Amino acid sequence: MNTLIKNATIVTMEDENKVVHNGYIAIVDDRITYVGETLPEDFLPQVIIEGRDRVVLPGLINAHTHTPMVLLRSYADDLPLQEWLFEKIFPIEDKFAAEDVYWASMLGIMEMLRSGITCFADMYFFMDEVVKAVSRTGIRANLSRGLQCFEPDFNPTEDRRLLENEQLFKDWDGESNGRIRIFLGPHSVYTCVPDYLEDVAELAQKLGTGIHIHISETLKENQECLEKYGKTPVRHLYDLGIFKAHTIAAHCVHVSEEDMDILKENDVSVVYNPGSNLKLGSGITPVRNMLAKGINIALGTDGASSNNNLNMFEEIHLAALVSKGVEKEPTLVKAYDALKMATVHGAMALGIKHEVGIIKPGMKADLTIVNLNKPHFYPQHNVIANLAYSAQAADVETVLVDGRILMEKGEFKTVDDEEVIYNINKISKRIFE
Repeated sequence: MNTLIKNATIVTMEDENKVVHNGYIAIVDDRITYVGETLPEDFLPQVIIEGRDRVVLPGLINAHTHTPMVLLRSYADDLPLQEWLFEKIFPIEDKFAAEDVYWASMLGIMEMLRSGITCFADMYFFMDEVVKAVSRTGIRANLSRGLQCFEPDFNPTEDRRLLENEQLFKDWDGESNGRIRIFLGPHSVYTCVPDYLEDVAELAQKLGTGIHIHISETLKENQECLEKYGKTPVRHLYDLGIFKAHTIAAHCVHVSEEDMDILKENDVSVVYNPGSNLKLGSGITPVRNMLAKGINIALGTDGASSNNNLNMFEEIHLAALVSKGVEKEPTLVKAYDALKMATVHGAMALGIKHEVGIIKPGMKADLTIVNLNKPHFYPQHNVIANLAYSAQAADVETVLVDGRILMEKGEFKTVDDEEVIYNINKISKRIFE
């Protein structure tokens, strides 16, 4: 299929100054073949997307979330993380059936597509159901089975969660034209005993895959780790071999200088979740110091139970603002830096930087098209600043993944939204009433 986007403003994310005006993007099947200001003479499009008054940017990457937790949106609010998680979230999640996770994933993917998200990294359970939703909708995803083990005398050859994650990898890694990648998902140092984390690290090496884990989200997590093991969570995980694998480290709010040096030396990508961290009162990730050390920082929404939405434009906005206020430095995270966190750096975090995150020939055609013809975009002095500071999720009009149109002018092409909402209401009534 040959697709042409014409007359668009194109924010390529190759360079801050590389914005193409009234430009063209040629797509052959799943790849971009041309980006420029003149129409390729030999290109014969079968589908044409009009880009006038539109901006095209790389599809946004939600580098840390728990998509099925949309079922818990507004269920447990205004609580500290430990109370929120152990007293409210874990008990209600025990009521979830596999089919519930499927429909919740469909709802979450709908919301993410509306926000211009073309790829997400997820950690949860019943992950085969999440895979089905990803496969059906056409979105790109990095998926991990959430792993927990509180008992020191476990048997790794019989551990249900670990076996499920390994089987998930064998069944699905690289499937759907490479859109689905499978990592291992140990939840955290406070939900996994040390021997278990060592086994996870060994399995990741055996499979040749990565790890997605929460690290130093709260002061309580750090204090407990220091009391139990005499180390920070980062040092503890390093000593257990976790960072030998490509690692996505969610949060990293309370990290020391030594911790950050370890993260940098091991090429660990940090996923900043400003909305969730603010709402749970967890604190602020030390972005200034991480940037100074050259740590890769991506962006995530976290789950809709701790953030209440899966809106990446809100996270971009917060990422650009919060550190300025905390550090009293208005130049700290510039608009372009925040956009990079949601695109280029997200691709690096997920290990797919050669596939997505930049608009240029040879890259996958994962694209988000934003309608600029809205009052809050005028006057249009700087399109990058407009995207970081003014754009709303509702401004997203069209989304492509692998060159396939998943949403066009606000209409889903691979999802029956009425069917999804019907099933979500039915599930919610059963679980909560």
